[in-house]
Amino acid sequence: MKNVLPILLAIALCSCSSDSDNGLTPVDTNDPNQAFDFSQYFTANFDVLPNYANQDIPNYITRDNTGNNGISDEGAMLGRVLFYDTNLSVNNSVSCASCHRQELAFSDDDQASLGVNGVTGRHSMRLVNARFSDEARFFWDERANTLEIQTTMPIQDHVEMGFSGENGDLDFNDLIERLETIDYYPELFNRAFGNETITEALIQDALAQFIRSIQSFDSRYDEGRENANNDGQPFTNFTDQENLGKQLFLQPPVFNNMGVRIAGGIGCAGCHQAPEFSIDPNSLNNGVIGSIDNSGADLDVTRSPTLRDVVKADGSNNGPFMHLGASNTLTAVLNHYNNINVAGNTNLDPRLRPNGVGQQLNLTDQERAAVIAFLRTLAGNDIYSNEKWSNPFID
Repeated sequence: MKNVLPILLAIALCSCSSDSDNGLTPVDTNDPNQAFDFSQYFTANFDVLPNYANQDIPNYITRDNTGNNGISDEGAMLGRVLFYDTNLSVNNSVSCASCHRQELAFSDDDQASLGVNGVTGRHSMRLVNARFSDEARFFWDERANTLEIQTTMPIQDHVEMGFSGENGDLDFNDLIERLETIDYYPELFNRAFGNETITEALIQDALAQFIRSIQSFDSRYDEGRENANNDGQPFTNFTDQENLGKQLFLQPPVFNNMGVRIAGGIGCAGCHQAPEFSIDPNSLNNGVIGSIDNSGADLDVTRSPTLRDVVKADGSNNGPFMHLGASNTLTAVLNHYNNINVAGNTNLDPRLRPNGVGQQLNLTDQERAAVIAFLRTLAGNDIYSNEKWSNPFID
């Protein structure tokens, strides 16, 4: 289908026959939806856009950080092109998708991602369901107040994509000038925003729309939650082990005065709130304070991505875990929370230091296995292969 438009255009321009003679409708070159030939650049169909704006969202999902930048099909499609375009890096080698890969729930399987001038200081955060959180700030240290602001900060980072404008780097205006010379961008900006003008603010809006469109609600958890009155009751599609894991995840622990759990669950939902499993905006550091380059303690990490699709349904990882990217199994993650060390951490979340001491959950092997089984139920399927979130460019 992608070659039909240029064929029709050629016939309309070259044929001397009337419309009634050849049975074809001439292409209206004044119609912006027909005048540009996208097929020389993309495998994606720009005449029939995917549904980004009106996707099904379960009625029990209520958290949303969209703000004033609502998703349109045209805006998200532009964002998709920008997300996968290596022209957004100074040497045309790196795109947003280089560090946020669809097959890994838009994360990376490397501990640190490779940029144009080295590697990132923290692990690449998963982008799945980034929209569905009360927490509107982004990056592990929350230094971006909105997703819109976040989207262009890697582009302007010397290490990541290189348009920093410092120490001899090109700046963001140079990027805009580059995009203005690429045939498809003025047309795509016009379709998305009604004007061919390219600005940083519009780049931010488009990228944020695409990222917020990336959603995952087809998990076994969603199947169970759809047929339950609340998260707390047993799900009929769960095994006994999975329901035990859910109970442990949701219920807060009861500690003695030494910080040792003596009853209750393990309280993961205190920070990772169901049913979105997004981070509580008031969360502080989780006790992981190392740095990838061993440069010292990293106490500023207070955010995390949703726990949805933290692993795939088969239990395989979507890359290593947490900002340090040093944990490669969910067992290692649970072992961290099982025995929290407060030494040297002035920013530790108070929920992890009951009575002023690091929590000791005393997890049994049965409890570990149950929580891991539950976390696997949070994995969807569509996110990993749906064409609407895939690379639109011709290879």
